[in-house]
Amino acid sequence: MLDMLLQGFAAVLSPQIFILITIGVAVGIVFGAVPGLTAVMAIALTLPMTYSLGAAAGISLLIALFVGATSGALISAILLKIPGTPSSIATTFDGAPMMEKGEGAKALGVGIVFSFLGTIMSIAALMFIAPSLARVALSFGPHEYFAIAVFSLTLIATLSSGSMIKGIFAGVAGFAVSTVGIAPVDAITRYTFGRVEINAGFSILTVLVGMFAIAEVIRVAEQARKRGDMPTVAPLMVKIKGFGFSMAEFLGQIPNAIRSGLIGISIGILPGIGAGTSNIISYIAAKKRSKTPEKFGKGTIEGVVASETANNAGIGGAMIPLLTLGIPGDAVTAILLGGLMIHGIQPGPMLFITQGALVYTIFAALIVSAFMMLVLEFLGLRVFIRLLAIPKHILLPVILVLCAVGAFGLSSRVFDVWTILAFGVLGYAFVKAGIPAAPFIIGFILGPMAETNFRRGLQLSAGDFTGFITNPIAGTFLGLAALSILWQIYSALRPKPVKTFSDIVD
Repeated sequence: MLDMLLQGFAAVLSPQIFILITIGVAVGIVFGAVPGLTAVMAIALTLPMTYSLGAAAGISLLIALFVGATSGALISAILLKIPGTPSSIATTFDGAPMMEKGEGAKALGVGIVFSFLGTIMSIAALMFIAPSLARVALSFGPHEYFAIAVFSLTLIATLSSGSMIKGIFAGVAGFAVSTVGIAPVDAITRYTFGRVEINAGFSILTVLVGMFAIAEVIRVAEQARKRGDMPTVAPLMVKIKGFGFSMAEFLGQIPNAIRSGLIGISIGILPGIGAGTSNIISYIAAKKRSKTPEKFGKGTIEGVVASETANNAGIGGAMIPLLTLGIPGDAVTAILLGGLMIHGIQPGPMLFITQGALVYTIFAALIVSAFMMLVLEFLGLRVFIRLLAIPKHILLPVILVLCAVGAFGLSSRVFDVWTILAFGVLGYAFVKAGIPAAPFIIGFILGPMAETNFRRGLQLSAGDFTGFITNPIAGTFLGLAALSILWQIYSALRPKPVKTFSDIVD
């Protein structure tokens, strides 16, 4: 194994492939950081360019784009409070408040380092435990996926700071919006009002960009109009030592990083869930296990560590079923599957035997891409902070144009541009009403998964609902969901301790 890995590094560190990886990571970071542009778009646009390259060079370039785009999303999530991709939704929860407190450099540094560590953890899992983990994931059926979706939906209240009712309302609204379009299983059109453009439903990117990016643009523009152009949060001359955080802070976050990495890897293995869910679940887990949960949402590095470790850990997790079983877990790995097949590579159990050298070249490409991501983002750290010095009357129109271009690029439709504007207005209304947007996104992401697998599960059990309970794994997750609901009801109804005078003074 070590000999083959060394051979893989020898191939990847050749001048041609190393330059391709460096370019791929840099371009991927840009695609991840710009709202509306994604790893899917970056890889899809680059795929034709790999035809003339060899298998090792072509696949290494695509992998570099994947790694760069997944991590690059943290830049806009922290600096602009706009998640570049669904994988960075939870990064905005604490990254943006840290930026508003003048700790933007620290938030970026934490996100960069733990993105790197999450990627390395997932690569280790891919190399050492891929076959066994893939077999476990393959045993999951509709009952298990439905139960996982329900359990994840019950965690919505954890993200509902303030009013639990508002959080539940947002989650239900997100679930309702996800039902627009052609229904799964029976293919009946729902709530389309005769518009063929929404037969396929709303794209997650249009909803995400609208709810976060456009809504944030409207909110900031409103404040700027009231008070004049808003001052920048960070000065041009900002001093950053290393990555902006201490060794003590780094060591203190190791348990959080390990837990979040394991969550990201586990969810990454499961087809159809992806980093858009894992970063939120790991954030919730970190908040529940934290000694200071009240700091979450107000600017703590714990939240940034949880989100960025988990979403990058999903890289190796998603590659596990792709390489060992030939099953793509999301849109990115589906395109990677196409790239592998273009170069005459058939993923599956026999891949490690018939083309073992190429497999370890892929492992080496992942590792080198992770290190290049760390280096390039570290070098760009001070440049990213300087973005805050751009006047808002210049920055906001640029963001708005980039969002519109990204939306149009999804399907080359002006309809998608109007869609992000519509969801932007909805997101702004949520802000004014004090309704959190995160539960809405969770409901939208998990809604199709829950509905589709619920209907498929009923088909398998001939309409018998007990199949969801008698299945061991599904029953366990549904039991945990019930306990989660009961605990949240208890937490909401139990009497709050009365503050003493000394508490108020403190």
